[in-house]
Amino acid sequence: MKLKSIAAASLALSMAALSFSNVVHAYPGMQKQNSGEVQSSVDLINVLPKSYPIEAVPFKDAQGKSIDFSQYKGQVVMVNMWATWCPPCVRELPAIDRFKAKFDPNEFRILPISIDMKGKEQVEPFLASLGMDKFETYYDPQQQLGQVFPLDTIPATFILNQQGELIAFVRTFVDWDDEKAVELIQGFIKQAAQKP
Repeated sequence: MKLKSIAAASLALSMAALSFSNVVHAYPGMQKQNSGEVQSSVDLINVLPKSYPIEAVPFKDAQGKSIDFSQYKGQVVMVNMWATWCPPCVRELPAIDRFKAKFDPNEFRILPISIDMKGKEQVEPFLASLGMDKFETYYDPQQQLGQVFPLDTIPATFILNQQGELIAFVRTFVDWDDEKAVELIQGFIKQAAQKP
């Protein structure tokens, strides 16, 4: 009997620690629920009340070179965390590719980042099988970006302003072909341009 109560207490502590670890990586507003009716998946994107600095955690490009978000300062950046084993993530990829073409690359950058454990070795053949061998993706097989973004749910998209600060996020599938998504990003670009 005593063993059962110790096991139950241990399980409760583990669950509490797990939920605490998710809170540690959460930004204010992360738990925000949209009020009102959702008309489009774009309505699920949470725009934060203020921007939050993001630590420069490294990830890799297709050549295996280590890079971080500081290299994209001066641009609004959309980081999309995905994996080959995640059907909603894969469903987003073609729309993300089309979405990228709607903006000036000097103002807006999309960084799809795969968290597949085998990295490029796993991802490249997978993309080729989808007819997306030209799709530009980045890699974080050790999920180091979990230090700055909660990665317990993917697809997850995090939007950074020109200073590399988090300004919006969504932790679910989004239809990036929706015109509302274009308007949202154009609004962020315009805000950045208006700042002195």
